[in-house]
Amino acid sequence: MSAEQTLAAYCADVGLDPAATLQIGGQYTPVLRHGNEVFISGQVPRVGDAVVVTGKVGDDCSEEAACQAARISTLRCLILLQQTLGSLQAVARVLRMNVYVQSAAGFSRQSEVANAASEVLYRVQGEAGVHTRTSLGVYQLPKNAAVEIDMQVAVHPLAAASA
Repeated sequence: MSAEQTLAAYCADVGLDPAATLQIGGQYTPVLRHGNEVFISGQVPRVGDAVVVTGKVGDDCSEEAACQAARISTLRCLILLQQTLGSLQAVARVLRMNVYVQSAAGFSRQSEVANAASEVLYRVQGEAGVHTRTSLGVYQLPKNAAVEIDMQVAVHPLAAASA
């Protein structure tokens, strides 16, 4: 199965449409390409116009729900990449991912939540999805989202640039 097919299957499971324009909440660009690197702004688990997993993990949000939030946020990053680059085949390597987990006092399993995101990247991108990562527990996130993810990606040079 291709990266696009795998992405479409994951998206169908959570109600995301990889062809739809993703709602972005502010005056910034969700994706910025600079040379052969692409930076993706923080993505929360938004499906349509609703943030679907909210609250402090370990208190009013379960770890399992936070893992789902991490998956959805990662899928949004991949959708933005696909829409920007035309194909996930243009991704040479996911370089770095930051996973922010809105954490209740005493919750210390941020890396386990981040593993759900890392697994999606690997299943969709294969070896190109292997990345460096930081997982952080934070007090609050926008829209009360349980998780927010940003990433940095290396892309194959444009055909015109390599000619």
